[in-house]
Amino acid sequence: MEGYKIINDPVFGFIKMRKGLLYDIVGHRLFQRLGRINQLGLAFVVYPGARHTRFQHSLGAFYLMTEAVKSLREKGVYIFDSEEEAVEAAILMHDIGHGPFSHVLENTLISGISHEEISIMMMERINSDLGGQLNLAISIFKDEYPNKIFHQLISSQLDMDRLDYLRRDSFYTGVTEGNIGSARIIKMLNVADDRLVVDYKGIYSVENYLTSRRLMYWQVYLHRTAVGYERVLINTLRRAKALVASGQKLFASPALDYFIRNNVDREWFTTHDEALDMYAELDDSDIWSALKSWRHADDRILATLATDMLDRRLFRVEVRDEPVGDDEADAIARHIAERMAITTADARQYMMSISAAQKDMYNPEDDSIGILYKDGTVKDIAEASELLNVQLLSRKIRKYYLCYQRTE
Repeated sequence: MEGYKIINDPVFGFIKMRKGLLYDIVGHRLFQRLGRINQLGLAFVVYPGARHTRFQHSLGAFYLMTEAVKSLREKGVYIFDSEEEAVEAAILMHDIGHGPFSHVLENTLISGISHEEISIMMMERINSDLGGQLNLAISIFKDEYPNKIFHQLISSQLDMDRLDYLRRDSFYTGVTEGNIGSARIIKMLNVADDRLVVDYKGIYSVENYLTSRRLMYWQVYLHRTAVGYERVLINTLRRAKALVASGQKLFASPALDYFIRNNVDREWFTTHDEALDMYAELDDSDIWSALKSWRHADDRILATLATDMLDRRLFRVEVRDEPVGDDEADAIARHIAERMAITTADARQYMMSISAAQKDMYNPEDDSIGILYKDGTVKDIAEASELLNVQLLSRKIRKYYLCYQRTE
């Protein structure tokens, strides 16, 4: 089809993309990098099929955005062509600042700056390369554009990002319970009082979406085994950073070495021009190549952790309803220290991890989902739903993860 590119997607079928600005974004090196970053980080340790990339997810979210714009126009919502292109560009780039293995870097090699902030930096770099054509897209992404529905399509309780990753992650993991009715939800989208809402006929699809999202978080994103594997990687990178700080030399790609050697935070990013370029060079392969070298390191802790990662020797993981006590943690650390012939302090710092995770199914105070009735009134889903209990919807579930090196 002249003027368009056709992309074959296993989840949504054929995705049609206009040549020009949108296709130029996809072809940019910062966007192409997303093809080397797994969408679900280390979840493949539980679900072997979960090898899809942030590149695929971004294209899927773009497709859903084109469908959402089409649906809203059919409802009589006036959208300028420039707004359509800008919101589609923004959703394409919404994940562009992600580092390898999802949020692992944010907990280890960089601090005080989120991937969303880095995304904006990268958007501005692409904008510069494309002659300032992304000013409106960046304004929408940063929620500075007066018409708020466009930002809501990118970031809200019912945005195109979530609608794609739930469908896509369900598809690739095989967790069919997470397969939401994204097409119907999009067809039911509407606008009331300058706010994105859902027509009443779509209420059951929204109920299914909220239930599926909760299931996917606990069954996939916060699966105990995936959490344990991620903690191994985090501790590995922390140990490598500590060893380099003490003067030891370790193999790493130039980009990975940059973040291991330097304490990179928000101020560092804003005062060192090369930081963003180095970050843009990082992808999953940098980490895996380093791990293959580190398994032969003289340092026993680093070698053990790297081997754990490569040979799928996961931390043992216990999930608790109550916080883990210091006495219990100290006893585990002493046991590991004795078996590995390392100090108790090192065992506590690198060979185990204690963390907590909290996820509620729906937070009406955060960004509610409005249900639009025929008479024009809008009710929150928690009030409109006959099936979902508001206390259950809003109840915060907190779990505590105790992860530690297996010594048997």
